[in-house]
Amino acid sequence: MKKFYSSLKYLLLLSLAGILLWFSFKGVNWLDFLNGIKDANYWWILASMTISILAFFIRAVRGRMIMQTLGKPVKLRDSWDGVNIGYLTNFAAPRAGELARCGVIAKKSGIPVESVVGSVVLERSIDLLSLIILVILVVFLSWEQFGTFINKEILGALPGKFSSNLILLASVIILAFAIFIYIVFKYRERHPIFKKIVKITKGLFDGLVSGFRMKQKWLFILLTIILWTCYWLMSLTTIYAFPKVSFLGATDALFLMVVGSLGWLIPVQGGIGAFHLVTTLALAHVYGISQTTGIVFATISHESQALTMVICGTLSLVSFSLSRQEKEAIK
Repeated sequence: MKKFYSSLKYLLLLSLAGILLWFSFKGVNWLDFLNGIKDANYWWILASMTISILAFFIRAVRGRMIMQTLGKPVKLRDSWDGVNIGYLTNFAAPRAGELARCGVIAKKSGIPVESVVGSVVLERSIDLLSLIILVILVVFLSWEQFGTFINKEILGALPGKFSSNLILLASVIILAFAIFIYIVFKYRERHPIFKKIVKITKGLFDGLVSGFRMKQKWLFILLTIILWTCYWLMSLTTIYAFPKVSFLGATDALFLMVVGSLGWLIPVQGGIGAFHLVTTLALAHVYGISQTTGIVFATISHESQALTMVICGTLSLVSFSLSRQEKEAIK
């Protein structure tokens, strides 16, 4: 039954990706689309892909810094493989990439998987906070141009307003969860399953607080800034690759990076469809760029990133498999 629900969820999310992709390409002039693909300067696309590999490496270094505080050494190679395999896994199942990343690192380092999960949750929370700061920055730079689009086309498209019924439901869920946690901790010695839940919870907590034990916090902050600078440069170099959007500048690249990041957050396989739709809408509504030109930009921007993820992920998967075979051979 569990396998059935997993398969159903996979198919539903894949269908959602297909629907979003259909909306993105609906009404596109295919001859102009193909000409747009041909006209792109792929040296700039290659530069964008190279910068994305640097971003993967920085993410691996940064993740390793948090996990080093969990009591056991984590090799940079294992952190690198974890990041890349995680990206690759996201194309098969949305949000499963982080679990795959945690599994790889836990397997290689010997750190309890729940502690690794906690550290990754902390890392992703920092990324989410960084994205929120960037959204505010983009809106501050030009509310007339960017703020209206984000408010109406992205935030306004989110399901529902926070009605009193929704707030009441959320309050009931939080209260029920708090009572459940209290019961689990109070009777943890009587029931094995409660002891297991407590162990997992403590592991997650250890991972979450690991960031506060880092010795080089300022280096972590610097790496976070460099990471988002890489994402911005990826957006800027992709703009340079297209003659029809080359009039856009550095601030516009920042805006498109933020919009694209919001597209990647939507839980579909590899951001497929979601990234294409929000990027095309942004180019059309904010800059008056035609749908065909917008979808050409979105397609090459997404597919170049996807190709980089697949190549790095596949190489890391091979590396991980070989290292496991070597370890088993030694035993």
